[in-house]
Amino acid sequence: MAGFDYVIVGSGSAGSVLAGRLGEDSGVSILVIEAGGADRDPFISIPIGIGIMHQRRSHDWGYDTEPEPGLGGRSIEAMRGKVVGGSSTINHMSWVRGNRGDYDRWAGRGLAGWSYAEVLPYFRRAETWEEGASTYRGGDGPLHIRRGRTNDSLFDAFIEASRALGHPFNADHNGAAQEGIARAQNNILGGRRHSLADAYLRPALARGNVTLETGAQATRIIMEGTRATGIEYVKGGRTVEAHAARQVMLSGGVFNSPQLLMLSGIGPADALKAQGIAPLIDLPGVGRNLQDHIAVIVNGTRPVPGPFVGELRADRMTLSIIRAALFGSGPATVLPGGMHGYIKTEPGLSVPDIQLMFRGVSTAPHLWFPGIRKPQADSCGVRPVLLHPQSRGWLTLASSDPFDKVRIQQNFFAEPSDMETLRKGFHVCREILAHPAMDAYRGRELAPGAEVTGAAEIDAWMRATAITAHHPCATCAMGVGGDAVLDGEFRVRGAENLRVVDASAMPDLVSGNINACVVMMAEKASDQIRGRVPLPAAEV
Repeated sequence: MAGFDYVIVGSGSAGSVLAGRLGEDSGVSILVIEAGGADRDPFISIPIGIGIMHQRRSHDWGYDTEPEPGLGGRSIEAMRGKVVGGSSTINHMSWVRGNRGDYDRWAGRGLAGWSYAEVLPYFRRAETWEEGASTYRGGDGPLHIRRGRTNDSLFDAFIEASRALGHPFNADHNGAAQEGIARAQNNILGGRRHSLADAYLRPALARGNVTLETGAQATRIIMEGTRATGIEYVKGGRTVEAHAARQVMLSGGVFNSPQLLMLSGIGPADALKAQGIAPLIDLPGVGRNLQDHIAVIVNGTRPVPGPFVGELRADRMTLSIIRAALFGSGPATVLPGGMHGYIKTEPGLSVPDIQLMFRGVSTAPHLWFPGIRKPQADSCGVRPVLLHPQSRGWLTLASSDPFDKVRIQQNFFAEPSDMETLRKGFHVCREILAHPAMDAYRGRELAPGAEVTGAAEIDAWMRATAITAHHPCATCAMGVGGDAVLDGEFRVRGAENLRVVDASAMPDLVSGNINACVVMMAEKASDQIRGRVPLPAAEV
């Protein structure tokens, strides 16, 4: 058994932040256990490579949901990163903090210390914003954030149409206010993906007191009574035990952290007994409360192809990828997306309930070359994302074998109000695309098609085409109620020396992509673990 002060399961966003911050104390030793491999794939660092990784499901755990009753029995892919850096290595690099009302809601439900004023300093500490520090933005943090740089006049038309319909332009959705239409922000540095492994983990490894084990899958938390003392993991067919003198921290993600708890006897007692696992701590909330953002896309032909189609010519893209890999410049360093919107479908709402993701390219782009393969017919559209679903899903063990994937049921559209809200977002997208400002860019509607107009028809189309926005959370939620798995300092209820710090700890969904929220949470957790006084609340 190897001995460390801290053992962290998972090198994803939260795990990397924890290793980086806890490793600042030179007198401690830390082991980070990562089931995936090294992040050396060149398509990881090149921003445009995300399309290839997603098509191939590279560096992915391979999760899919159970057949979803609300989606006509379809199973939905549920990608999660299985690689150094976790999902921050394969995501769209969108940096979205959410809405200040999200964190005030958490605090209002009994989570002391989690108001917006109290978490803003941790958002600021994490980032280097390309435009410098301000009341709301950080200027010297580990993670580098820049504005989206899509060069396509279509996005100016999107902004003009949105403004005309009452959705104002917002210069910084991570600043004083979130609502409105805004250019995207991405964690990209020098034209390359700046993952959380790049920002936090690698500097920690360089200091010498952090050890990273890749290809090592955690199989059990080693418990002495209700006290966590280490982690058992398998690497290369060999079982290894790692002892943690101070803390065991699970940062394996929304599906893997609850799985490891349950495999170790921590979770719903009846469900554990059904798999032949002796319950150690009965925590009914483990694996429950699953929430995710669901989305559709309103899409139509683009009569005059946009610039991205030309960039996809095989010889040009090959050169662009080489240029991006060697010099961090050129078209392959820019994502073809580039704009988000955050809107309220009802004026009295405290936070936005729909996110708009603007798309200026085909939903199925491909490389082409004259005489060999034609370019795809170009298209553009807007994707409404349901930000605060009322439906709740679950996950549970398929067996007591740690190498069996968990069973995941998202329960999308289980609550009728979710369908109603997403339908409102759908109509907003249609209105934007139909505005005269879009005349030069709008052809024939492809999805769902101009003939689909009634609520029943729209709902049927949404059930048949909706997909996840890949923001699952809350399966080991912080809180104060009976279903809460963690307290406000990420400590597992009923256990000692055991914390869960990742998206599974979120009490509920924030208003937008969740990676920035997870980074902030891990920054805050690192101070809690070290017993430090919290950063002073911001005066905003």
